[in-house]
Amino acid sequence: IAALERQVFDFLGYQWAPILANFLQIVVIILGLFGTLQYRPRYVVAYAIWAAVWVTWNVFLICFYMEVGDLSKESDLLTFHVSQHQSWWSEHGPGCVRKESPVTGMPGLESHSYVSVVGCAIEYQYIEVLHTLLGLCMLYVTSVFQEEEDSFDFIGGFDPFPLYHVNEKSSHLLFKQTYLPS
Repeated sequence: IAALERQVFDFLGYQWAPILANFLQIVVIILGLFGTLQYRPRYVVAYAIWAAVWVTWNVFLICFYMEVGDLSKESDLLTFHVSQHQSWWSEHGPGCVRKESPVTGMPGLESHSYVSVVGCAIEYQYIEVLHTLLGLCMLYVTSVFQEEEDSFDFIGGFDPFPLYHVNEKSSHLLFKQTYLPS
């Protein structure tokens, strides 16, 4: 659900790298669930490998939006350098007021405008980081719920006081020779 939600907002912001990553996440989740339900080890292993890649991707996104090292949230890295689009939340976040000013005095740019955003309650990079953390938390929650429970009771095998009790004979009786009348 978190991957679908992220996919929608990344499509709204035309961020192609996250769109591709979210799409792969959705596909691999489906394959992983299929592999788990059908006991297909290759699919489960592929999901486990992808989970490590997914965690790495999410850590990269957190570093990207928090501008760790040389990363800049203003770069067009997430759009594959195809466009100058940013996160949808940068203009439509909670409390944000978007103001457009037309470009004047420059030929060929009559249809363009300057966009300024003021009054945001939460900066967009923090919303993106929260989305990323939500995705990581959902990965953890999914792994917790998919753990197999080992509490199956084999006819009183695990219970200290079973309902069905077999009287066991001592071992020396099992090897006693018996003679049948001829």
